[in-house]
Amino acid sequence: MPHASAEPSPRTDVLVAGGGAAGLTLALALKSALRGQLAVTVCDPALSSPPRRDDRAFALAAGPRRMLETLGAWEAIAAEAEPIRSMIITDSRTSDPVRPVFLDFSGDVGPDEPFAHMVEHGALIEALLHRAREAGVVLRAERVLGVDTRPERAVARLSGGGTLAASLVAACDGAGSPLREQAGIGTVSWPYRQSGIVATIAHERDHEGRAEEHFLPSGPFAILPLRGRRSSIVWTERSDNVPALLGLDKEDLLAEIERRFGLRHGKLTLETPPVAWRLQFMVARRFVGDRLALVADAAHVVHPIAGQGLNLGLRDVAALAEAVVGQAALGLDPGSHEVLKEYERARRFDTVAMGLVMEGLNRLFSNDVAPVRLVRDVGLGLVDRMPGLKRFFIRQAAAVAPAAPRLLRGESL
Repeated sequence: MPHASAEPSPRTDVLVAGGGAAGLTLALALKSALRGQLAVTVCDPALSSPPRRDDRAFALAAGPRRMLETLGAWEAIAAEAEPIRSMIITDSRTSDPVRPVFLDFSGDVGPDEPFAHMVEHGALIEALLHRAREAGVVLRAERVLGVDTRPERAVARLSGGGTLAASLVAACDGAGSPLREQAGIGTVSWPYRQSGIVATIAHERDHEGRAEEHFLPSGPFAILPLRGRRSSIVWTERSDNVPALLGLDKEDLLAEIERRFGLRHGKLTLETPPVAWRLQFMVARRFVGDRLALVADAAHVVHPIAGQGLNLGLRDVAALAEAVVGQAALGLDPGSHEVLKEYERARRFDTVAMGLVMEGLNRLFSNDVAPVRLVRDVGLGLVDRMPGLKRFFIRQAAAVAPAAPRLLRGESL
């Protein structure tokens, strides 16, 4: 609804609500492409202080990594990133003495270009903040409380008491997005009876850049290589079991992790305390509103079974940046109906399809029904024997398809 104001609001061209990885990358992409033509502002109260400690790590696919390299942020991250050179998939129980490998992905998507790198959250955010400041992005430590839209602009109400007018507002404000709710955009969602547990594990022997995904009856247990003799675990467990597991003393909890982790890396130690969160599926019924684009978790949340959460968000960023820059470079309205529709066409089908694939995989593998196990193990074995199909899956997950947005192909806008 219109918001009465006695004085004109200060103005920016694009307002990004949320200073996480997706929001900062979007702001950097827009400012880098149109440095002198586009004013870009990021609002997030967390910008008032250095990035808080966050022990999460992400599997950054090759396409999003190319985008960060093109935007000048990758060089600062690379020293802390660990390439994933191979990945194995097993289907077993925790009591099984041997875990046969049913599927083995290895190889690069380009010359000496791994299909993914493990990147720790702190290094990613620090690099993006540094590049955003260098590029001239305005960073404001305020929350966007709401947005009032008019035909020619949107006016954001900020937590500091002021307002800011913009041609386009990008809602990068998380899964519970207040801006999505205010815009009346509904969601399709359901909770899983599972929680994700993350922690960093130190171990005696080198991981050699190998990621592992063990499909267990309660959910997948992923081991993802970090710099040094360290790995990040993403442990999917039935939610009913999580309080008891996290209530164990350190030695007993480590024993539970070891049962799933295995012994090939030698003695294990907990480098960070485990943290759990409830898993859910969510996709917005629309990705756009009046002068509003939903980006990353504000638009979709998927199961972490294939580590695609951040990558899907960065695919959103690449598509929205391309649409905005194409319009703004011609001197046209960057928040126009045409820009928003182009973005939604580019992202909504791909996101829904990926989310449903993740849902199907989780349902298929998170059970212990013997006939189902037989069918899925035969299927994994067949895929493992078809190099062309494996390469196709790798390239899709790496987001380097020929039709991908330019930034994901490593091209400037």
